[in-house]
Parts: sequence; structure tokens; C-alpha cells
Amino acid sequence: MLNNQSVIESGKKVLIGNYGRLPVAMVRGSGSRLWDADGRQYIDLFAGFGGAILGHCHPALIQAAAQQAATLWHVGNTFWTLPQIDVADRLGRLAFAGQTFFCQSGGEANEAACKLARLRGQSNGQNRYKIISLQKSFHGRTLAMLAATGNAKYREGFKPDVAGFVQVDGGDFDVLAAAVDADTCGILMEPIQGEGGVNLYPADYPARVRKLCNEKGLTLIFDEVWTGCGRTGKWFGHQHLTDSERKVVLPDIMTLGKAVGGGLPVGIMHARPELAALLTPGKHGSTLGANCICMAVTKAILEVIERDGLLANARLLGEHAVARIRDDAPAMAKISDIRGKGLFIGIEMKEAPKQLVEKGLAQGVVVNVTADKVVRLAPPINITKADLDEGLSRLIGVIRSL
Repeated sequence: MLNNQSVIESGKKVLIGNYGRLPVAMVRGSGSRLWDADGRQYIDLFAGFGGAILGHCHPALIQAAAQQAATLWHVGNTFWTLPQIDVADRLGRLAFAGQTFFCQSGGEANEAACKLARLRGQSNGQNRYKIISLQKSFHGRTLAMLAATGNAKYREGFKPDVAGFVQVDGGDFDVLAAAVDADTCGILMEPIQGEGGVNLYPADYPARVRKLCNEKGLTLIFDEVWTGCGRTGKWFGHQHLTDSERKVVLPDIMTLGKAVGGGLPVGIMHARPELAALLTPGKHGSTLGANCICMAVTKAILEVIERDGLLANARLLGEHAVARIRDDAPAMAKISDIRGKGLFIGIEMKEAPKQLVEKGLAQGVVVNVTADKVVRLAPPINITKADLDEGLSRLIGVIRSL
């Protein structure tokens, strides 16, 4: 008989135990709802670590995948294929003028970005290779991106660190500027730190970092793996960052993952043309990057977000969610801060919320805890207000009970 326990027992025999899996086997999804093998229903306020940006089994994505699967799956990148060209063209219009490289994950996209920053740093007779990132950051689980990640616990057991990565406290511009030396080629940062606890920066910090990069000839990389594709209420998180003249702070390179594939393996590096030109044949690649099915789905995601006005939906529902929580005095007595943008929300608890995720599952709501005591919400950005309210009511009940 298929149930949670039978699936878990089968999985334990054959799967490596590198994930702290919860005692639930999900077998079906629709919209912002999930069902487990015991038939229990859940409201999903975390969307598969943000990947299911349009929820589960969205009909437009199913149609796009099926049509492309019946046409062309994969031929490799020695040939030109239409779906990736369309996606790249859209990114240039939605973000900034540039050219695009496709891979299979956000971590790979960040690897590509760092390689490109080093190519620039070692052009014209230079030998610059260091990349500065920020404490509490997360950039992926490859050996190089572990070295870039500003959280020592992820590097435990994998020493020595890959050379050339330096971390400084995020938000302190003077400390960042002091870390730049003759070997520095770039700065890597998230517009909003995800794994670190949905952390925002002082208002003037990103613009000062941009100015520093201009002055020193450094490459500014924005890791938008969490904040891309509409989650924050704008297409990309950096579009919230402005200078004193209210102009958007633009990166030299932007990376995407998670939501841009809607749950399929898609990573993207989008770079200004003069940098992109440095990545000549043989310098980098990805065998399955930009496979046609994934690109067809990514194209459909971008179309649906635009067609259905989901940027506005993310902004409005994000504001509504924060207000709902703030208006509940018993829950707020347990909370020290609520922060974020759009439907990317961090609820920092006064004390580490033991078993909160498990208690949420018992009440039929899926959430996440990161940075020890930050409850992280990242539901599909097309979630209905009714589903969001029901999920929030369940979550608030759990927080009250802590």
C-alpha cells in the first residue's frame, strides 16, 4: 500500500541521506496545494525553495513542455535553437542589455559569473582574481561557490577552500572598500540575502558598491537566484535598488536559478555585452544547458507573469501577508522582525522556533526556517488571496503555540 511510511522506507534504502528530509512523501500538486501519500492536503508557502514560482502543475507550463517535447528535446549547444534565443531576448528587455549563458542551476550560474569576472580581471595583462562576497550569503554548493558563501558551516569537511574568495560583513561599505586590493576583480552579492535570513541592506549600500566597482574596474555580480523572476514584486531584485537620483543600480552580471525554471533545472548568467564577449568558444559550457524543453517552460513562465500581472500580485499579497502577521498580537509577541520584498518574506523569531516546520506540516502548511530562527515564506506568486490567508492563519496559529 502506498503511503508516507512505505515511500520513506523505500527511499531510505536507495537514496543518500544528504537531505534532512521531513517525514512526508508528496505525490501530487495543483496551484498552491500539495497532497502527500496519506492523502493529506497542504498549502505551500515555500514553493520548493522558491522554484515553483507559478505553483504546481500550471497548465501553461504543462502545455509548453508537452509541445516542445513533441518537437525537439535536446541537440547540444553546437547548434542554434530557437527557445533559448527567445528567453535571452526577453531577459535583455526585462533586465538590462546583455547576452545570456544557460546552465542547469543557480550554483552553476554563479560559477560561470565568477569565471567571467576572472577573465575580465586577467585581460589586458592584468592578474586580478579575487572576488569579494558577503557574510551570511549563499551562492551554491560547488567547491568554488562554497568558498564564496559567507557561512562557514557549509564549508565544514570540504577544506581547503578554493582560493580567491574573501567575505566581509554585508552592509558595511567602509569594510567592503577596505577589502579591495590590487588582486580584486569582482564583488558578488545577493540583492536580498536568502539563506542568510531574508536580509536587506542599508538604502545607500548597493549604489556605493556600484560606484566603487566603476572606480576600481571591478565586476559587480548580483546573485538573483532567489530574487529573480518576479518574487519580490519586480522582475529582478536589483530593480528595487536605486541611487540618490532614483536610478536602478545595475550589475555587470546577473545570475538566475530556482524560479526561472519553474521547478525544472535552469540556471542563467546574463552579462553586459562587453563582458560576455570574453567568454569565447571553449572557455565555458554546459552539456544540457538550454535544453529545449526547459527553455520552452522558462519562456512560458515569463509570458504568464507578464500576462497575468503577477508582479503586482506579488507586491500586494506580500504587503497583505506582512500586515496580517503584524496585526496578530499573540504571534507578534514571539517575533522580533518581519522583512522582505513582495512574496519573499522573513519572519525573525525572538527564539529559535523548535520544530516549527514540522508543526506547520501537522497543521497543513509548508514553510521553511533558515538562519536558525527566521521563518521564510516564498509561496507561488500566483497564489490566491484566499489560499494565502488560509496558509497564514495556520502559520500564525503555529507561531502562537510556540
